[in-house]
Parts: sequence; structure tokens; C-alpha cells
Amino acid sequence: MLHTVSNNHHRLGSYTGSRCFRKHVRSGRRYSSKSIGTFISCSNGAGKSPYVPSGTQLNEAKVIYCVAPAMGHNQESHPESHFRVPAIVSALEKMELTSKFRGSEIMELQNFAPASVDDIASVHARAYVSGLEKAMDQASEQGIIFIDGTGPTYATATTFQESLIASGAGISLVDSVVVASQISQDPPIGFALIRPPGHHAVPKGPMGFCVFGNVAIAARYAQRIHGLKRVFIIDFDVHHGNGTNDAFYNDPDIYFLSTHQAGSYPGTGKIDEIGHGTGEGTTLNLPLPGGSGDVAMQTVFDEVIVPCAQRFKPDIILVSAGYDGHVLDPLASLQFTTATYYMLASNIKQLAKDLCGGRCVFFLEGGYNLNSLSNSVADSFRAFLGEPSLASEFDDPAILYEEPSTKVKQAIQRVKYIHSL
Repeated sequence: MLHTVSNNHHRLGSYTGSRCFRKHVRSGRRYSSKSIGTFISCSNGAGKSPYVPSGTQLNEAKVIYCVAPAMGHNQESHPESHFRVPAIVSALEKMELTSKFRGSEIMELQNFAPASVDDIASVHARAYVSGLEKAMDQASEQGIIFIDGTGPTYATATTFQESLIASGAGISLVDSVVVASQISQDPPIGFALIRPPGHHAVPKGPMGFCVFGNVAIAARYAQRIHGLKRVFIIDFDVHHGNGTNDAFYNDPDIYFLSTHQAGSYPGTGKIDEIGHGTGEGTTLNLPLPGGSGDVAMQTVFDEVIVPCAQRFKPDIILVSAGYDGHVLDPLASLQFTTATYYMLASNIKQLAKDLCGGRCVFFLEGGYNLNSLSNSVADSFRAFLGEPSLASEFDDPAILYEEPSTKVKQAIQRVKYIHSL
């Protein structure tokens, strides 16, 4: 459903960083990314991608990432702002975690195709996709519209195209990682530094800041184009990935595992939501009590995520990487530190290497404190590189309080019982 609830024009922000999209200009079916001086063509969703780097480049890389900051998709003072991805890019530059400083170890994939409508429609209703595209004229006239009934998901004149670009970035990284895994036993980890985020977007429409389900679309693409039948999705955003959950609730070949804060938006993801029909048992939801921190997440990884993945035997691992569980994040009340995100990145990389030839792509979801978001993503890059964490430079242990260890243990024991772990 497309609901217009605002006639207020707003000023589109711009970011002039050399690596970020500033403006997308429509010209037939090609879109220019002015500030990086390249052309991005629309994909037809089939065949081998012409955007995959050479075998030599892929063989040398440890991290390959895309930047799609959606600079035109912005609402004044909204937490999911157009400053998020540029802040991460700036931190990577400052901390010398780009190819400029690391040479072939870190590669930015600058040429990639937006997702096709067919790619999006592998997860979302075509009526929603076409309705959103048609609503762009209305958004152009009014400056901003709201595109779901609950309020927080908005659209501007560029939202449709920039959402295609975000999904396309993830698809291109899947292509690159899969090709790399065919020539190396240690392929690079992919990271899609993209927005709008995706994991709340349900098959019939948008929700919770999310427009298209980027991870879900990439999962279907991996199956359809690369024959990677079994996809394991880990969602460690502080909020439940209800859209991804719903897309695959009946699917035995896509395992969706979400850890999230109990009682937080959108109120879904109860521990007894485990899938349905032939998909029963391939959805795992673990709501953690407020105040859960580093110890809780390490235990969850060891006792829940690892045995689930080992039993499922995936062909690829995709990650909804939300950094809003950080103790400094304003939208929730978990108390993860930067060290938790380093741990997750390092351990998920190893899990992918052990189980599926190293094939793994991270997708940016939440994270609304720009400092903790940027530092945590940068530390994730260090984990991918096998370098020591710098979390101790960013984290202040004095602000942490005692974790609700008894409640955490009870939640973990219950989920292990339900899923026979």
C-alpha cells in the first residue's frame, strides 16, 4: 500500500566524497554515478555478470565491498539518514582500510548493476514494485511521501532507483564471491555498504525504514543463478528481520536465524516461530533480554549459530549485519561493544570457510550512532583481514552494566530445546 501523508518538501542532502554516489541521473536504462565517474547499467538478472573482477584480483583480495549510500533517499532528522554510509566510508579511509592503503587486499567493486525488477520480484509482489515505481512522480512533486501504513518508511524521488542499486550491490557481491570461491579456497568476504536497509521489508511492501529485502533478494539470486541451493542467513540486527523471516517461512532450503532484542520493533520473532510446513525447523528466532552484551552473544554464537549452520550444511552464508545492538546506539538497549562485532565477523568468516568454501556476504542493516556504526564496521573489516581488533580504543567498559545472564541462559536453553541443538 502506498500512503501519502506528507506534502512537505525537503532539501535533498548531498555527499561529495569521491567514493559515494551523489546523484543518479536517468538516461534510458543507464544510470550515471557522477562522483565516481562510472556508468552502471541495469541487469537483466540472468547469465554471468560482466561486473565480476578478474580472477587475479579476486585471488588476491580478502575483502570486496560495494558502496551504495542512496544520497537522495533522505528525510531530515531521520535516524536512517544519508550520513550513515558516508560515515563508514570516511572511517575506512581514516583507518587505512581501503585499497588506497591496502592494495589488492581490499577491493571496492565500483561497477555493478542495479537489480532488475525480476530480481526484486523473486521476493516481493510485482504490484508493490510497480506501485513504488509509479509513486516516484508523486514523490518528485511533494518532496517526500510515506509508503507504508505504519509511518516510518518514506520515499523521495530517487528511492525506487536507489533501492534497486542497493539490491544490485548485494547481487554483484554474490557473483564476485562465488567466482572467487571457484579459484581459491580462501575467497574474499563481501560487504554491501548499502541503504535503504532491507530486512523489515515484507513480500507485499515496505516496513521499518526498509524498501526491498536486500538479503532475501540475494538469497533467491544465489539459488537461481548460481545453483547454491542451501542458503544460511544470519541476522544479528537488534530488531527482528521480519521481512526475511516471512519470505522464507515455508522454505526448507533457506535457513533464517535471527537474534534480536526481546520486545523491540516490530514485535515479531518470538522463540516459537520456527517455520511452517516443509520449512518447519529452518527458521530460528532468539529474542535476547535487554541488557544482553558481549558474553551473551559469544555464547549464542558458540551454542546456537555454529551447531545450526553445521547441521544445515549451507552452500553460502548471507548476513544481515545490523550494528544497532551497540551499547551506544539510540534505538535499542542491548550493550554489545565493538568487540562483539569483531567476534561475529571473524567467526562467521571461519564458519563460511569450514562449511561452504568461504562464500559469505554481509549486508548493512541498522546502526544509528555514526561513531559506533563506523568503528564497528571498520573492526569487521579488520576481522576479515585477520588483523587484531582495535575495539579497546573505541569501547568504554565503564558504561557497561551487568548482563541479565540468567535470562540469557534461559532463552538459549529454550531455543536449543525447541531446535534439538
